[in-house]
Amino acid sequence: MEYTEFTGKTVEDAVEKGLEQLGLTKETAEWEVIDEGKKGLFGRKARIKMAQKEVKEIAEKVWEDGATDGERAVAFLDGLFKMLNMSACSELISEKEKIVINVTAANSNAVIGKRGATLDALQTLAGAVANTGRDDYKRVVVDCENYREGREETLKKLAENLAQKAIRLGRKIKLEEMNPYERRIMHSALSSFEGVKTISEGKEPYRYVVIVPDNEEDPSAPAIPARGDRRDRDNRRGDRRDRGRGGRRDGVDRVSNHKRSGGRDRRESRGGSSSGGTTMKASFDFFGTFLGNSKDQ
Repeated sequence: MEYTEFTGKTVEDAVEKGLEQLGLTKETAEWEVIDEGKKGLFGRKARIKMAQKEVKEIAEKVWEDGATDGERAVAFLDGLFKMLNMSACSELISEKEKIVINVTAANSNAVIGKRGATLDALQTLAGAVANTGRDDYKRVVVDCENYREGREETLKKLAENLAQKAIRLGRKIKLEEMNPYERRIMHSALSSFEGVKTISEGKEPYRYVVIVPDNEEDPSAPAIPARGDRRDRDNRRGDRRDRGRGGRRDGVDRVSNHKRSGGRDRRESRGGSSSGGTTMKASFDFFGTFLGNSKDQ
């Protein structure tokens, strides 16, 4: 099994963090304490390593002789729901090109989880059970209240909106971490979208999609997050204004210098200089540039 390390203030905190990030429960996960940590101001953090339990360990409790691959997966899920004290049952919808299982639950949110994390974990387990003993892998889809169809439509719309944004800004955009299934949806949605290409970066389970526009202004610039904070947006607006106004920063610097000089230019324009009576007109031509291009793109 592939273990992942987690840390926390206590062992319990580390375990909870591991369960949430891996989309597991205490019944479907196993962990080992590496360091219990040490209390105090400069104490060490607790460290554990966690992995998903071997599927056979759970599946043996609900295995049915002579059952089809899909029926074994359904029996496994129903047995797992009982172990977790969840009021839910599964139904085999199709078993032709792929195995499709629908879950009905009293609390669908508990089955789906945050952004489908729990549903994905159930699908992974059901897929492992259904493909045990098979030479060729058969895809298994576990759904609940048509969540996957709705999620797919949401991701497609998000992909198109962010692609348009990447082209408009001339910057590549980094999306949040997604599982392989959702990343495939994003890649597929933009495969024929003109003006952009998509790549995946990072390591599992933190791998994410990056949308790269063909008109990218600076390939060396880091990708901007799909949901940047206000400070990031303000910085980008400032950059665009500087490029569009042909050097607004220089104008701002002139204002600052004028203020630091105590307004000597203005006084000299009124009464002339003490050295020879030559008048100087204050330069405020940058205001014309500012007002002439005040619309943000």
